[in-house]
Formats: sequence, structure tokens, C-alpha cells
Amino acid sequence: MNNTPTAHDDVLDHLITGFDRALKTLTGGRIEQRENPANQIPEGSLTATEKRHVGGLMRVNHTGEVCAQALYEGQALTAQDPLAKQSLLDAAVEEQDHLCWCAQRLNELDERPSIFDPFFYGASFLMGAGTGLLGDRVSLGFVEATEAQVIKHLNEHLESIPENDEKTRAILELMREDEARHGAHALEMGGSEFSSMLKSAMSLVAKVMTKSSYRI
Repeated sequence: MNNTPTAHDDVLDHLITGFDRALKTLTGGRIEQRENPANQIPEGSLTATEKRHVGGLMRVNHTGEVCAQALYEGQALTAQDPLAKQSLLDAAVEEQDHLCWCAQRLNELDERPSIFDPFFYGASFLMGAGTGLLGDRVSLGFVEATEAQVIKHLNEHLESIPENDEKTRAILELMREDEARHGAHALEMGGSEFSSMLKSAMSLVAKVMTKSSYRI
């Protein structure tokens, strides 16, 4: 009897593991690997309006991290080069920290994650898997283009939050640093840099997520 693992077995194992990670992502079961950078920072004095606004921004960021987990899972599933696959999974681990930090901040602000998260997760997983089927260079290029969009949103959020909200600022600044590194590494791994026109199209898609998850 031949017990040697086959390619089909590898895909099945990844799907089972991925389903478990999806459940943890959507139910708050993820565990951070690094300490929340805001843990030692005292809470600022926010008005009710400021609190709702920051809560909306962090809900957007939380949904973005849900999408990131799904994208990386989908891309890793269809990656051809083992090194590219491992690079995607390594980035997902750091993004997991972001997910946890955003969830913790939402809880501190008495806000909840977006009800659209399951939908965005499924759509992002399919997009990631489809991108991976186009080849590792395209898939890694998609990582860089996506991270560029995330950094743009983070910069806007950093300008929008109240000056005395140092807890949120610390989280967003470290997230921005990580995202920039992930994008640069994707290009170093051989990713193809997307055209400005394609990045603009991706920006329009991202606006659907940000507009819908800010309030709900």
C-alpha cells in the first residue's frame, strides 16, 4: 500500500487547515504573536462622536485584516513555488497580529466587527486563489499592490483620528510599517509591479469595503 502524500493530499490538508483558520479569523479565535503596541498607553479622553468615528475606522481596518487573511490563504493554496507559498504564510502570521490588535481596540471602543466580514472573507479567498492561478509573479505583485492600498488607507486614518488617541495611533503606525515591509518583500521575491491603472481599479474595489464596513 502506497502511503506517500500526493498533491491532492496537500491541497486537501491546506483546505482543512484553511477552514479552521477561517473560523478562527471570523470568530475572534486568532492569537497574537506580538504584544499589542497600545497595551501600555493610557486611554485618551474622547468625545462620544470621536469614539464612534475611531470605532468606524478600526472596524474598516479589522475588515481589511480579515480580507488579508483570506487573500493570503487563497494565494498560498494555489502558489506554485514553495518559497512563494511560505512567504505568503509568513506574512499572514504578522497580519494575524493586526487582526487581533484591531479587534482589541474595537472592544475598548465598545464597537463590533462588521457584519459583512464573512462575505468579504469568502470573496477575498476566491480572489486570492484566482490570482495565485495566474502565477507567482502576478500573485506576489498583487500583494504589493494590495499593501499599497492598505498603506494609503492607514495614512488617511492616521490623519483623521483625534490627536490625543495615542492607543489607536500606535497600532496603526506599526501596522503601516509591517504592510510596507510585506509589499517590498513581495517585489523582492519576484512579484510583478502592477500598472497605475490596475492599482486605481483595485482602489475602487477597496472603497466598497471601506464604505460598507465603516458603519456596519
